Amino acid sequence: MPTLHEDRSAFRRTIDAHWLGRVSYDDAHQLQEDLLAARIEKRIGDTILFLEHPPVLTLGRGAKPHNILLSQEEQATRGMTLHETGRGGDVTYHGPGQLVAYPILDLNPDRPDIRRYVRDLATIMEALAADEGIGAGVISGSQKYIGVWVNRARPSVWEEPAIGDDGEPIGDLAKLGAIGVRVSRWCTMHGFAFNVSTDLAHFQAIIPCGIATKGVTSLAALGCTVPALAEVAARASVHFARIFSAEVAFHRAGSPEDVRLRVTPKVVAGELSGAP
Repeated sequence: MPTLHEDRSAFRRTIDAHWLGRVSYDDAHQLQEDLLAARIEKRIGDTILFLEHPPVLTLGRGAKPHNILLSQEEQATRGMTLHETGRGGDVTYHGPGQLVAYPILDLNPDRPDIRRYVRDLATIMEALAADEGIGAGVISGSQKYIGVWVNRARPSVWEEPAIGDDGEPIGDLAKLGAIGVRVSRWCTMHGFAFNVSTDLAHFQAIIPCGIATKGVTSLAALGCTVPALAEVAARASVHFARIFSAEVAFHRAGSPEDVRLRVTPKVVAGELSGAP
């Protein structure tokens, strides 16, 4: 009889990944909530939503009001909206040119470990950066500097920075990708935001993730000739397959309702691809 460890190591998940294009934050958040409830109840299999948002500021559970630098009137003038979320972290910005990934995954049975999950999301963004010749990485042992970073002085190579006497990492570091997750009964929502060709000026509306001493960057700002965002999403699905030992089917779904239409027949027919 195989041991529990052997059962877990042999487990291979399947994931449906959907490219949705540009979706409002409210619509995407409601879709996540619906899919999360269905995943917890094992009515659907593992799912990833890839999309971009119109300009929006989002507040995590640890958000501090002073990290928002614009009034509501100024936000509206710039076409921004403001939303509270259930994810961890402080305030961040989403907007066009930024690939957002919302995995709705059951981390059981092979990886019920939040730290490992966050590290896996970072590894996927590191791989997306490497696809364009950029060296990106994490700053170990820091709850403040969660995400994926680059050294703008030498963007082709990542070497984890030394930490100064003030406890801050040394160097011209800038965040390329942010991570904020929520986990309920080992099922996930929210995820990561990876700056491909994002308008970095919009980050001036906030102190991103509460970090005033370091900048934010994008593949385009680092000199890359970036592919279309849908292509970056397709590449991300390949990296998800590798990191999560999964078979990933990538769909150009088109809209949140298209995802619901794809999910509903599976619920009715009981065809739960990837359900453990």
